[in-house]
Amino acid sequence: MHSCRVNLRMTMFLVILLGAAVVLFYGWYFQLSPCGSAPSNGKVHVLLLSSWRSGSTFMGQAFSQHPSVFYLMEPAWHVWSKLQRSSARELRMAVRDLLRSIFHCDFSVMDAYLPENSIVSSLFAWSQSRALCSPPACPVTPRDQFNNETQCLKKCGTIGLQGAAEACGTYSHVVLKNVRLFELESLYPLWKDPSLDFRIIHLVRDPRAVVRSREEEAANLMMDSAIVLEQRSISAADVQYQVMQEICRSHTRIIERAILKPPPFLKGRYKMVRYEDVARNPLEEITAMYEFVGLEATSQMEEWIYRVTHGEGMGPEDMIDVTSRNATKVSQAWRTLLPHDKVKRIQEVCEGAMSLLGYRMVNSEKEQGSLDIDLLVPQKPYQFNWLPDKTERPSNG
Repeated sequence: MHSCRVNLRMTMFLVILLGAAVVLFYGWYFQLSPCGSAPSNGKVHVLLLSSWRSGSTFMGQAFSQHPSVFYLMEPAWHVWSKLQRSSARELRMAVRDLLRSIFHCDFSVMDAYLPENSIVSSLFAWSQSRALCSPPACPVTPRDQFNNETQCLKKCGTIGLQGAAEACGTYSHVVLKNVRLFELESLYPLWKDPSLDFRIIHLVRDPRAVVRSREEEAANLMMDSAIVLEQRSISAADVQYQVMQEICRSHTRIIERAILKPPPFLKGRYKMVRYEDVARNPLEEITAMYEFVGLEATSQMEEWIYRVTHGEGMGPEDMIDVTSRNATKVSQAWRTLLPHDKVKRIQEVCEGAMSLLGYRMVNSEKEQGSLDIDLLVPQKPYQFNWLPDKTERPSNG
């Protein structure tokens, strides 16, 4: 009997010792392993990072309409609107923290920017989110159908923000669109957060086309332009060029950081996309984006992508209401609508970014108007991305 007690004690001691060893090894492995971090419960967190009038509204809808995605358009607008006497640099940490909270489906962060007891309709362009118009947030649009925005506006706006948070938790992907960040460094904590599987799709567009589109929306962009230009007093004639210079510089900074000197935790978590490539091959490019973030290109989504990129219209490129139009024609519209003297000025302030991104210069009005001359350098050298390994997790950096 005494021998049995000794053996039992020894067995229990060995089991405890083995358990402790496993725990220690697990912690040691996950600290040293480049893939080591706590699981994010399979949820993927995607930032669609772009600049104004670059096709990001359409691109956002390519994610919003997907049945696996909880999408929110421009939550950072609330930060800039509330603190509009600041500069983009001063607001970047507040934007980062807001994005992090929403990626975690925590909408209490909006209390700092919205009136007390706000509802879903207080969120910027809320009805652009199919998820906010679908169960469990609202019963108007079944989760496997495309958004009926008219009905959503009528029936879904009174949901509380807690309802939006609960709906967010039921999706495998959270996608946020943002045009109000100009560097990657402030986002490093999101890559290092072990509870996030954070990825960026960086959407760029030919600056000449961006300026043409911005001219149509100049009045609506005044607040944003002032923040980009750090509230400096600049003549009205120069504002657009100064803003574009800052935007082009930001694209260059982001790409250089992500590609030339990337920190290890960025590997597999960044993809650069040109709007013009999407316009030419929408299904191929959007399918590649889906693959990058782990989404399936369903037949229903493929039909939607074809329909909205092969219409006859030539409407605005980046409308709040995404309608069917000819994407290729839209992407080239600046060549016949923008005066050549403006094109020359844009090329001067954005020369470095245009070279890096693969946009050829035009040297005359005739060359600009000759649509048979392709101004887009083939994309292959500019495919600045790593496709993430299916088992890879961001490291703690």
